[in-house]
Amino acid sequence: MNRRRTPRSASAEDLLSTLQHLTARARQEVQLHQARVELAQALQRDMLPATLPSFPGLRTAARYAPARDGLDIGGDWYDGFLLPDGALGLAIGDVQGHDVEAAAFMGQIRIAMRAIASSTSDPGEVMGRTNDLIMSMNSTLFATCSFLRLDPRSRELRSTRAGHVASVWATADGHSGVTADAGGLPLGIEPHQHYPVARRDLDVTGSFVLLTDGVIEGPSLTIDDGLDRIRRLVSSHATADAEDLADQVLKAAALTGHEDDAAVLVIRHDAAAGPG
Repeated sequence: MNRRRTPRSASAEDLLSTLQHLTARARQEVQLHQARVELAQALQRDMLPATLPSFPGLRTAARYAPARDGLDIGGDWYDGFLLPDGALGLAIGDVQGHDVEAAAFMGQIRIAMRAIASSTSDPGEVMGRTNDLIMSMNSTLFATCSFLRLDPRSRELRSTRAGHVASVWATADGHSGVTADAGGLPLGIEPHQHYPVARRDLDVTGSFVLLTDGVIEGPSLTIDDGLDRIRRLVSSHATADAEDLADQVLKAAALTGHEDDAAVLVIRHDAAAGPG
């Protein structure tokens, strides 16, 4: 009588071999992911300045917080640098995406803006030329951004926006507000854009705060409500130290329940010195 043989069960050696193969693949994927994480973090560190310029009567401070660990890093940035004529250039922005590509794109914008700002004193031209340069790179990403030029002697602040959220200000005499300056399209959308320039004088003691939407927007908080909440916070700390105010604003960002990263840039200014 012929008996049909049952299929041979996998041996312990076969199971061990399969397990080793799967483990090796998993290890390679983990190592690749970790390498991308480390690259994104390195790019982020290099893109954010270690220090910001300050002048007598003018102090600056900034904070950045990623939304979560891993590759969700690299979207928001800030910058501050001295210009050839002694003015202070300041920028804050938000790149679409949170990965290595976003971090690299952020670096391109930052470097381009620094270079262009050293050759023209018009913030609108800085933004327009930066946009055209970004467009020439044929990237699929875009970014919102605000760029400011501050003269530490006259206290004149000129600013322009490329699709970025408004800024918040408050003075020691009890006044506060949200900037309502006109802006243009985000960087990387269309070439040959015009970016209007707003002008204000920081001649009264107070604070001017730039931020990204991760500070003010969350699942249950609109941008307008978030801006008003930060306005009230800045108003109550208008004469605080720049570092302390930056900490307070970033703490408020955690209360939005946001899933985005967050950046804050504070300009703390004393009253302008009188003549003589």
